[in-house]
Amino acid sequence: MKITVVGAGAVGATCADNIARKELASELILLDIKEGFAEGKAQDMMQTAALLGFDTRIIGSTNDYTKTANSDVVVITSGLPRKPGMTREELIGTNAGIVKGVCENILKHSPNAIIIVISNPMDTMTYLALQSTGLPKNRIIGMGGTLDSARFKYQLSAHLNCSPADLNAIVVGGHGDTTMIPLVKHATWNSIPVTKFLSEEQQQQVINDTMVGGATLTKLLGTSAWYAPGAAGAALVESIVRDENKLFTCCVSLNGEYGQKDICLGVPVVIGKNGWEKIVDMDLSADEQAAFNKSADAVRSMNDVLKTL
Repeated sequence: MKITVVGAGAVGATCADNIARKELASELILLDIKEGFAEGKAQDMMQTAALLGFDTRIIGSTNDYTKTANSDVVVITSGLPRKPGMTREELIGTNAGIVKGVCENILKHSPNAIIIVISNPMDTMTYLALQSTGLPKNRIIGMGGTLDSARFKYQLSAHLNCSPADLNAIVVGGHGDTTMIPLVKHATWNSIPVTKFLSEEQQQQVINDTMVGGATLTKLLGTSAWYAPGAAGAALVESIVRDENKLFTCCVSLNGEYGQKDICLGVPVVIGKNGWEKIVDMDLSADEQAAFNKSADAVRSMNDVLKTL
C-alpha cells in the first residue's frame, strides 16, 4: 500500500506518524507547500523507526505531486487552521481553493485513490472534493464525525468514570459547533444505555461539552487540535487498508438516506477496502431527525457559498 498525507502541519504530521507506527503502508508520502517542511518532518519521523520498530518508508516532498503517484489512500489536511474565536465556517473561502487544487493534482497521479478529507469546514470541503473530482461517492470520505464521536466518548467517560473504550457513542450531522448531534439516547456502556447512569442535566452537559470540544481546545491551544484529528484520520486509513469494515461516523454523500440529498453529512458508515461500503440507517426519533434536518440546512447554506467563489 502507498498512502499520501497532504499537509505536514500538526494534524497531517500526527496522522502520518500514526500511519507509520501501525505500518499501514510500505511507502508514506508527506507533502506540503512550505519549502523543506515535509522533508524535515519525514526525516524526523524516520529517525524514530529504529526506536519504535516500524518499517514504513516516509518520504517528504515540497509540492511535488509526482511523488504521490499510485497512492491507494490520500488524506487531505491542507488549509488554514482555526484560531481562537474563529469558526470552521470562516475558513471556507481560503480552504476551498486549496482543497480543490490538491484534489486536482492528486488525481493526475493517483486516479484510483480513496480520499479522506480533514480540512475545515470539513462537510463543505468533502462536498467540494466530490463535486470537483467526479469520483464515485464511496471514495470520498470526510473525517469529522469520527473525531466528534471520539470527543463524545471522552466526555461520557469523564462523567461515568469509565474507559472510553468501553463506550459505544456516535455523533451525526455536521462537523460544526452548532451542527453536530451527539446521540446520547443511543449511547451505551458495554451495551447498557448511559442514560441509566446519567441525569438529564448530566446528559445535556455532555452534549454541550462535546459540541464545543473543538472550540474549547482552540481556545486553550491557540490553534486547532491535532492529536485526536490525526488519530481519527489514521483510524479510517487503517479500516480501508486492512479492510476491517469498521463502523464510523463519516461525512459522506447522501442520496435520500436520512431524508437528505445533494449533501455530504455525518452518518454511520462501514469503512472497508472500497472506501465507505454502506450507510447504516439508524432509527432516529422525531426530535433527532428534526435536529439532523436543521444541521443539513446549515451545511447546505455553507455549500452555497462555493457557488460565489
